[in-house]
Amino acid sequence: MPAVADVSGRIRVTDADTFEVGGIRVRLHGIDAPETDQMCGGDGTPMWPCGAWAAQEVRARYQGKHAACDDLGRDRYGRVLGRCHVGGTDVARALVLDGLAFAYRRYAMDYDLDEKAAAVNDRGLHGAGVQSPAAFRASGRRGLAAQYRADAPAGCAIKGNISRDGKRIYHLPGQAWYDKTRIDPGKGERWFCSEAEARGAGWRRARR
Repeated sequence: MPAVADVSGRIRVTDADTFEVGGIRVRLHGIDAPETDQMCGGDGTPMWPCGAWAAQEVRARYQGKHAACDDLGRDRYGRVLGRCHVGGTDVARALVLDGLAFAYRRYAMDYDLDEKAAAVNDRGLHGAGVQSPAAFRASGRRGLAAQYRADAPAGCAIKGNISRDGKRIYHLPGQAWYDKTRIDPGKGERWFCSEAEARGAGWRRARR
């Protein structure tokens, strides 16, 4: 009898390395993707929102598809650490090979060679002045993100706020708490250009 996956169900993409699978939050084991608010560029390359781009690319590939994941434990946030397959393909390996995520060598060497192959061929993020997510966090996420994202980008006035209990709520201009809401990119808060973008990233609209 074939082995039964520990977690299975339809995928809802939270970000480029975190899914909800059948309603269970799963952090893909062995990889690390850019933070949602992470910017890439420098050395002559214009800054651009590579974290949001990576999440959207992953969402386009896997949102709504059926995944089967092996439960490899829990991370410090209580999420399942999972090795997930879609149609027999290791999702984490596919993301690393295509340059949408990095091998997370601090915790596993499973995808080391896959990342090297992607880097040699300038696939995805490797050809775009990307800083590894771990280096981004270590360099001081608050200061670096605030440098590029403290002010609303042109045409992007929707405020994506994270409440004290972790709820992701967006506020539209004219709503009751819009003017009092402050965006702190260091906590993962961000600006959105449309409600569809906010909902797609996992935020819900403020009730008033």
